[in-house]
Amino acid sequence: MSKIAIYPGTFDPITHGHRDIVLRASQLFDRVIIAVSEHTHKNPAFDINERIALATEVLTEFDRAEVKGFSNLLVDFAREQKANTIIRGLRAVSDLEYEFQLASMNRKLSPNIETIFLMPDEQYTYLSSSIVRQVASLKGDISDFVHPSVAKALTGKHC
Repeated sequence: MSKIAIYPGTFDPITHGHRDIVLRASQLFDRVIIAVSEHTHKNPAFDINERIALATEVLTEFDRAEVKGFSNLLVDFAREQKANTIIRGLRAVSDLEYEFQLASMNRKLSPNIETIFLMPDEQYTYLSSSIVRQVASLKGDISDFVHPSVAKALTGKHC
């Protein structure tokens, strides 16, 4: 039986920090599904299809990873994919309370699906998609934070 994990998020845009979590998860699981959420309260810069395309391009080197969009409840999507693990990235202690709430709710909704937390490399602990969008909107250099195709796609976007 293969071990399948879901790594959910908006990925708007996908950053080097996200990529680092996928790298780590790929070493632990047979298959990692990067689940791009269609429903977001974050007013995304990219639509779901753009986010899926960018994530697919950025993660092309990972044989164990695939990118899929979803619009239903995360635990339902995980069951559809035959995954029993949800991966969540933790950058700092400030993320913990919110992530703990999500993990607890997911456990209540589906006790057979476990959530595990992975920390990115310390060079990415400050990095978030919203910060990257903000820097890009002010014409700042984001090349250290995202794949070149993501940086190009953000150019000209009103973030």
